[in-house]
Amino acid sequence: MSVLKSWTGGAVVLLALAGGLRAEVTVSQSNNPSGMSEQGLVSMLLQERTGFGALSAGRISEITTTPRAKAGEETPERITADWLAAQPAASGGEQFECLANAIYHEARGESVSGQVAVAEVILNRVDDPQFPKTVCGVVHQGNARGCQFSWTCDGRADRIANSAVYSTAAKIARAMLDGAPRRLTEGATFFHTPAVRPDWSRRFVRTAQIGAHIFYRKPVQTASN
Repeated sequence: MSVLKSWTGGAVVLLALAGGLRAEVTVSQSNNPSGMSEQGLVSMLLQERTGFGALSAGRISEITTTPRAKAGEETPERITADWLAAQPAASGGEQFECLANAIYHEARGESVSGQVAVAEVILNRVDDPQFPKTVCGVVHQGNARGCQFSWTCDGRADRIANSAVYSTAAKIARAMLDGAPRRLTEGATFFHTPAVRPDWSRRFVRTAQIGAHIFYRKPVQTASN
């Protein structure tokens, strides 16, 4: 699909979502983009930019993120402590274990929401082409400066010291992998604690602060950027 054709589809969708816009849009019946005049292209791009401007950051994140499985009986609209307490012990394969361990080691002192938020970041990274395509790949990713998640390479034994806390982390991991909605961090792929202010945080959009973590996502790029 050509970039021009993608822009055309994006402009129409965004104008519909923006709601209040009343610009008249004409879609060509031809699949050949070479038939569009330069004036029409400029007009379409301006409409796209206006459409993005009418949407909130959260809505933009929602419509540009890979669709999730709809919540069913096993995947609630919101994961709560009461819901977790009613669930059986969670289990799964390698990817499940990587996510459960990451939630435990990164956020075991956090509320349920704080643990879910960390899980969201990991799964959002899996959906992002700039990161590895598996949970384990994301959790254990490293570079010349170290590891993405410090507990994976801090030299300490990654043992589970509190089985009850790990059980909660595992249930959260299971629910998130099964398609529970990711709504707490608005598509965040980064986080840090309030004790630090890394340089990269100035280049990203702050989306939430939940417990001991501040969350960020990459800025949305439009055709006019």
